[in-house]
Amino acid sequence: MKYIESFREGMHVSDVFLCKNRQISLTKSGKEYGNLILQDKTGTVDAKIWDLGSPGIGNFETLDYVYIDADVTVFQNSNQLNIKRIRKAEEGEYIPGDYLPVSAKDIKVMFEELTGFIRSVKSPHYRALLESFFIEDAAFAKAFQFHSAAKSVHHGFVGGLLEHTLGVVKLCDYYAGFYPMINRDLLLTAAMFHDIGKTKELSTFPENDYTDDGQLLGHIIIGTEMVGERIRTIPGFPEKSATELKHCILAHHGELEYGSPKKPALIEALALNFADNTDAKLETMIEVLKAAGDNNGWLGFNRLMDTNIRKTTNEI
Repeated sequence: MKYIESFREGMHVSDVFLCKNRQISLTKSGKEYGNLILQDKTGTVDAKIWDLGSPGIGNFETLDYVYIDADVTVFQNSNQLNIKRIRKAEEGEYIPGDYLPVSAKDIKVMFEELTGFIRSVKSPHYRALLESFFIEDAAFAKAFQFHSAAKSVHHGFVGGLLEHTLGVVKLCDYYAGFYPMINRDLLLTAAMFHDIGKTKELSTFPENDYTDDGQLLGHIIIGTEMVGERIRTIPGFPEKSATELKHCILAHHGELEYGSPKKPALIEALALNFADNTDAKLETMIEVLKAAGDNNGWLGFNRLMDTNIRKTTNEI
């Protein structure tokens, strides 16, 4: 199988891919064409069907596995497929596991690291709350390890939510050691909970799309409600501790225009916002640079980074 990450301009591809999205669009002249996003475990690629009336174009839908004959072209510095033939793939022609993007890091090892941080939390109430989700709730722990952290942009793969959360926790642990005023227990607990709402905001793979709750509420509100409901099951949980924890979750996007219902009013909330933004932005940049393949030149304007970007030179 030729994986998407190996595509190069001029390559011919005859293989099966997951059709992540299928739309009919119009050219400037008003002609209909097929606008697809195809996926395998190494990433996604835009694909076009310019001649929808061709006898080689079969019937298929979004989330079908499709067999294609296509040529790799480059458009705006990114690979694109020009599809000549396409049909719905038959069972036996593909292995579903080849089409789910998965973290390059060991999910089991990452989860063990996360539970190690839980054991380091000294507050009995925060630790009991963390254990109730990540240790005692087997269904939640499984979903958390399998979920992505986003539909796209960053950590949009199996294990992505765990990888992102662990990265944020590690940054927060550093902040707590460097700035003694920070309440480490509060910050680490908030870091582990800050994105748990994504287990309900996004559907599972291969769809990995926004649910109704995700569209109407968003992961920040969903996660805060999940934590609040669980807190009420823990006898004697301090009211102020509960409020401060929920504030950190509500404020972790930092600004109202970025979806935070509240701006950070606690030093721990501010630290969580910085850690979350750092891990998300660096992963976004890493994924863009990896997708560029051997292209070491300027990659053009990137709307996510709001700037023109390129790889760093390796000259000594």
